[in-house]
Amino acid sequence: MTSASLPPRSPQRRAFLRACAAAGGGLMLEFSFPLLAGAAELSTSGPVTEVNAWIVIHTDDRVVIRIARSEMGQGTLTALAQLVAEELDCDWANVSTEFASPNENLRRNRVWGSMSTGGSQGVRSSQDYVRKAGAAAREMLVAAAAAQWQAAVTECSVDKGVITHGPTRRSLRYGEVAGAAAKIAPPTDIKLREPAEWKIAGKPLPRLDIPDKVLGKPVFGTDVLLPGMLHAAIAQCPVFGGTLKSFDAGAAEGMRGVKKVVRAEDFVAVVADSWWRAQRALGALKIEWDFGTNGAASDATIEKMLREGLDDPKAASVRKTGEPDAAFAAAAKIVEAEYASPYLAHATMEPQVCTAWIKPDGFVEVWTSTQNGEASLAAAAQAAGVAPEKVEVHKMMLGGGFGRRGAPQDFVRQGVTIAKAMPGTPVKLMWSREEDMQHDFYRPASIVKLRAGLNDEGKVIGFEAKIACPSILAVLIPRALRNGIDFTAVRTLSDMPYSIANQRIDYAMRNGHVPVGFWRAPGQQNGVYRECFIDELAHAAGKDPLAFRLAMLEPGDRNLRVLEAVAKAAGWGRPLPAGVGRGVAVVEGFGSYAAGVAEVSVTAEGALKVLRYVVAIDSGYFVNPDTCAAQAESNAVYGLGALFEACSVKDGRIQQSNFHDFQLPVIGDMPKVELVLVPSGGFWGGHGEPGILPFQAAVLNAVFAATGTRIRRLPLRKEDLRG
Repeated sequence: MTSASLPPRSPQRRAFLRACAAAGGGLMLEFSFPLLAGAAELSTSGPVTEVNAWIVIHTDDRVVIRIARSEMGQGTLTALAQLVAEELDCDWANVSTEFASPNENLRRNRVWGSMSTGGSQGVRSSQDYVRKAGAAAREMLVAAAAAQWQAAVTECSVDKGVITHGPTRRSLRYGEVAGAAAKIAPPTDIKLREPAEWKIAGKPLPRLDIPDKVLGKPVFGTDVLLPGMLHAAIAQCPVFGGTLKSFDAGAAEGMRGVKKVVRAEDFVAVVADSWWRAQRALGALKIEWDFGTNGAASDATIEKMLREGLDDPKAASVRKTGEPDAAFAAAAKIVEAEYASPYLAHATMEPQVCTAWIKPDGFVEVWTSTQNGEASLAAAAQAAGVAPEKVEVHKMMLGGGFGRRGAPQDFVRQGVTIAKAMPGTPVKLMWSREEDMQHDFYRPASIVKLRAGLNDEGKVIGFEAKIACPSILAVLIPRALRNGIDFTAVRTLSDMPYSIANQRIDYAMRNGHVPVGFWRAPGQQNGVYRECFIDELAHAAGKDPLAFRLAMLEPGDRNLRVLEAVAKAAGWGRPLPAGVGRGVAVVEGFGSYAAGVAEVSVTAEGALKVLRYVVAIDSGYFVNPDTCAAQAESNAVYGLGALFEACSVKDGRIQQSNFHDFQLPVIGDMPKVELVLVPSGGFWGGHGEPGILPFQAAVLNAVFAATGTRIRRLPLRKEDLRG
C-alpha cells in the first residue's frame, strides 16, 4: 500500500505526519525506504528519461540529478550531486540538479527518503543510498548498451557517460541508451567505488549553485512572484504564549491596497497588493493582546528558574561512573566554576516566508524556504485541513537556515491559514525583521556548574557537571525525551572523551515561556563550558593546556588525532607577539571530530580581535574540500557572533528587534580561518556544524592566555576584558 492510498484519518497517515514533523531541525530521525521504488515514472523513450528516481538523462547527454535535501548556502546540493555523478560516471560538465518534490516523495512511497536538512546530516546520512542510485543507474546503462550490441557486460567499460565495447571499440552515449536502461530491472548487488578511485567526489569542484547566484538567478522564498499574488504582513503576540484579544481594523481597512485583515488565536495579518502597504496597514491596527501569565517574565526570573534547577536534588542523572564522592574526598585540589550563556536568535538573512495558494479544487500549493520539505507539506496539509496528497511544496533556495527553518514550520502554517481567507488567490506571507527577531525558536539559555578534583600529580580523578537549561525536544519532539533527559542539552558533557574514571553528570530541565529550537550545533554551549573548564584545570595543575588534553585521551582516539594536527598547523608553542594569546579546544559532534586553535589580541580598552582560527576536522571522508573550507569559515563567523550576541527578556518579550541591537559580525571582524582536513576513513561525519564546536572555547582560552582573565558568562563585553 502506498501513502497515496491511505484514508485521511488512518494510523499510517498520522504516522507520516508525525515523521515529517519529527525530522525538522537538528534531530534527524532517518527512515528506511526502497532505493529505487517508483523508478521510471517519466518517459522511458523520447528526449527525457528517468533512469531511476534520482537520475534523469536527456538524449543530448544532459544529466539531471534530483536532490532531496535543502540548499541554504552550505553546499549540500553540489556534494550530493558529486556523489551521484561519481558512481554514475557521467561527464560532470553535463550535470545539473533539481529539487525532488515532497508531494511526489509521498506518492512514491518516500523513494527519496528523508528531506530534512540539519544536524550536519545532509551528506552523511544519505551518502550511501545516493551513491547506490548512481551506481545502479550506471550498471543499467551499461547493460542496455551491451544488449544492443549483443555483447557481454564484462566486455564494456564506461567513462564520462560514454560506454565502450572493448573488443570492437564501438561506443554509445548515455543519452542514446537511457530509454532502454530504464526498462531494465535495477541491480540488487551494488558495489561502490573506494574513495581512492574517486574522480568527481572528493575533488574541489566549483559549486553548481554559485554561477547563478552571482547573476541573481535563483529564486528564494522572498523572490516568489505569481500572477495575481497578494502580500501579507503579520503581527504576533509579543509575549510568548499570549493570544489576540481584540483589534480595531477600521483605519487599516480603508488604506490603499488593503484587501483583508485576517485574525487567528495568536496573530493578526493584513493582506494587501504589496508587502509595504500590508505592513503600513498593520501598523494602523489597534491591537489588544492578552499576555496571560508570562507578561512579567524577565532575565531575572529566567535566571532564577535556572538556578532553582541547579539546586534541585532531584535533577535527572545522565551519567555516573566510578565513585565521584570518594574521588572528591581524596582530591588534593578541587576546582569549581559556573558558566552561563543567553538565548540567541537565528538571525537568518532571509526572514521567514511562505507563499500559499488554495486553489478552487482544494489543492494547495506552497512555495517556501524550508529545511524540511516533508515537514512543510505536513504543516500545510494540517493548516488547510486537506489530505497530504493534496499539497505540493515547492522548495526554494534558503537565505540561511541554521535550524530555524526545519521545525516547527510555524511560518508555513501561518501562510496557509492566511491563504484560506483568500481562496483562489496566492498570498505571500513575509515576516518583518522585527517579527523574525522577536518570534524565533531560540538557542536555549543555560547555566552549568562544574567541579573537578585533581590529585597531587595534577591528574583529574573526579569530574561533575550539573546542567540547567530548557529542553528543545520538550518543545518540538517530546517523544524523543528519555527519562526526562534531552540529549541535545547534555551532549559533550555527558559523553566526554577524556579518561576520567569518576564522573557525575546531572540535568535539570527548566522550560520557561521562551520557545527554544535547534540552533546551529544544538548543545554547542556545553563544548564551550567543558573546554574552558579543562583549560582551568590545566592551569590549576600547572600544565600546558594542549599537553594536559593529550594526556587524557586514549591512543587511537580521533580527538587525539585532530588535536595533534591542529597543534602542528597552528604552531602551538611558537612565540607570539606581545598582547597576543593562543587557546586550544577539542570537541566532537555531528559525526565528526574537531579541534581548534585561536589567536587573539586584546587592547587596553578591552577590544577583542580574533586574528586567526585554525581548525582540524576528521569527518571520515569529505566530498568537496572547498565546501568544507567555506563551512569552516561560516562556523567561525557564527561562533564569533555568539560571543557577543544575546536575546534579553523584559515584560515577557524579547527586547532585541533588529541588527542595531543584535549585531552580527562584519567582514572586518573575521579572523583568518585555516582548515586542516585529516580524514581517517571508516565513517561519515558532517561539516555544517563541527567547526563551531571548538571555536568559542579556543577564543576564550586565548583571551585568558593574553590577559589572565577568565570569561565564564556570555555575552562578552569590553568591560570584561579591561586589564
